[in-house]
Amino acid sequence: METRLELGRARELARAALASLEASRQRIDDLNVYPVPDGDTGTNLTLTLRAAVDAVERSDARDAQALAREVTRATLLGARGNSGVILSQIVRGFAEAAANGGLDRGAALARAFRAASDAAYRAVREPAEGTILTVARELAEEAESPELAGAAPVEVLRRVVSRGERALARTPELLDVLRAAGVVDAGGAGLLEIVRGLAAGVAGEPLPERPAERERLGSEAIHQELSRYRYCTMFVVEGPRLDLRRLERDLERLGDSLLVVGDASAAKVHVHTDDPGAALAVGTRAGVVDAVEIANMHRQTEKREERLTALASEPVAHVAVVAVAPGAGNRRLLEAYGASRVVEGGQTANPSTRELLDSVEAVPAQEVILLPNNPNVLLAAEQAASLASKPVRVLPTRSLQAGLAAMAAYVATASADRNEAAMRAAAEQAGAGEVTRASRDAELDGVRVRRGAWLGLVDDRAVAAGDDFDAVAGDVVECLLAPGRDVLTLVTGAEEPELASLLEAVRARHPGLEVEVVPGGQPHYPLLLLAE
Repeated sequence: METRLELGRARELARAALASLEASRQRIDDLNVYPVPDGDTGTNLTLTLRAAVDAVERSDARDAQALAREVTRATLLGARGNSGVILSQIVRGFAEAAANGGLDRGAALARAFRAASDAAYRAVREPAEGTILTVARELAEEAESPELAGAAPVEVLRRVVSRGERALARTPELLDVLRAAGVVDAGGAGLLEIVRGLAAGVAGEPLPERPAERERLGSEAIHQELSRYRYCTMFVVEGPRLDLRRLERDLERLGDSLLVVGDASAAKVHVHTDDPGAALAVGTRAGVVDAVEIANMHRQTEKREERLTALASEPVAHVAVVAVAPGAGNRRLLEAYGASRVVEGGQTANPSTRELLDSVEAVPAQEVILLPNNPNVLLAAEQAASLASKPVRVLPTRSLQAGLAAMAAYVATASADRNEAAMRAAAEQAGAGEVTRASRDAELDGVRVRRGAWLGLVDDRAVAAGDDFDAVAGDVVECLLAPGRDVLTLVTGAEEPELASLLEAVRARHPGLEVEVVPGGQPHYPLLLLAE
């Protein structure tokens, strides 16, 4: 049975899965404690999946079955580490099922997830629960739920990701070593990120933002016993009639963590041993050996411990700030003022409670001050604060300008009480103005405005409207400059207006005024104004 191939779509989904995994690579590396630190799990998974994505990018296959063969072989040959070899089999099962049944229906997705899980379990001689295998199995079980039989792929993947999160959270209950270290399984975490990226790609959504900071691990997770064996040995064996079972029998006496996967023409071998030469000799008796990799696991463990010990010794801030803002320029501006994390969002693009909560939890601080900077974000911010594991104070800033004024009063070394009081006062005393285009004919606060004309607002009240940008913006400036305000900041949007004549007029009317222009990049509002 041949299945029609949409190569461009396959590339999009592969890139999304890889991007999601790469975003969490270091975090997953630092989680790795089971069964022994076998290289860096996040890095091994990323390099393995990158081999699959490279195959899709290079492919000129004319049907899905041919593409599946190319991808499974590339992933097998490119697999790194124990986790990467298992992932290569997950990719094999998923790709082969998808090639035969597509991914355009919930039932087809369920078959692909089941094939992926079954292939992973077959690859491991002694499957252990609480690992990547458990997460793969529960993903398949969720996809096979009767209520999802007729569901669209987007809904199936949404449910699968949710189940994967719960399965990953339970892995410490299944493995004593994870429970003692206080972490979840690294391989399972990597697989979940891959599926999270696939779900975003299918839905046509941007990848969910992942915490940039690595979580701080306890000493139990940092300090792990060294493996019984020193060398992680991997190689590929190719030949016309390979006997994989005989390969396993000959290799199992040399060490542990043995995996031999592939087919009669090519196999990937992974083994922990003190005698890599003996392992390679077994391979050369069976066929042609290639892609040899030998890593000193004891040194890898020591380097991981050094890295995490240094991370754990970094001072934790007493109070940090998480702020919401649209536009790369505004992000940089808030970070320059001292914000530890800036969540993308604002007018018409409100971040979720989960996004705010993830950012709060990711900040290495004892307490957090959260600036919603938009009235529509306030409730989500308060909800995130109520769910957080650390104290969170929400300052009810209703605009980006108020947030900028608050950040100007932030002092990293001051207490949470002192910062909250100073930042609240600064936000309340500042004046916020906007110049935008009206989306419809309207009368606001006694000001008539036509669709497409410029509209000027001060503290959410309409004060001017018309076709002349300079005139409208000038009226906004005059309303903002109440007595005592002698600093004016102009924040330009994605649509940057020409400001030369406006600035000349403002400076002529207010010769002592301190004026600064900064690029914000926010959509919908070509100009934001802050008077302090």
